[in-house]
Amino acid sequence: MSLSSTAHSLVALASEGAEHGGNHDSLNPYLTGGGALVALLLLLWITTRLNRDR
Repeated sequence: MSLSSTAHSLVALASEGAEHGGNHDSLNPYLTGGGALVALLLLLWITTRLNRDR
């Protein structure tokens, strides 16, 4: 694939999503963001527990 054909297919894909509103009905932004926040806080807690000076 050349760069221009890749760009064209990305533009076509983006315009298809814009026709239908672009959002999937099952994706709740609050649930997605809350899940990401919990995952990041868990990773931060694990990192701080493993990085203690002994």
